[in-house]
Amino acid sequence: MAGVESASLNTPGETRTFALGKVELVNVGGSTVGRFTFEPGWRWSESVKPIVKTESCQSHHVGYAVSGRMRIRSADGVESEIGAADAYDIAPGHDAWIVGDEAFVGLEFKSAAEYAKPK
Repeated sequence: MAGVESASLNTPGETRTFALGKVELVNVGGSTVGRFTFEPGWRWSESVKPIVKTESCQSHHVGYAVSGRMRIRSADGVESEIGAADAYDIAPGHDAWIVGDEAFVGLEFKSAAEYAKPK
């Protein structure tokens, strides 16, 4: 069928790993889609900050939470929480951490290509 392209996250083209987490990536239709998996105990400022060397996460996340719960604190101190079945848009300038004892899995459509790449 013309005009249809697919790629399976079960066989990612690239996987980036870091403390208590990983990002699995596929390229499809000129876009990069990622499956973000963060284990209990993961925190951006401890797991990814040493890789990217910024004070806060500068990625603009647009995605869908498949499982788990994540708490986000923006640079101005406002906190929010997202969990399974939530679609989300998280502006740059935040820290985040996993809440509870279930891994967070999110599908990301905007930030995946650059997330957790060394600067």
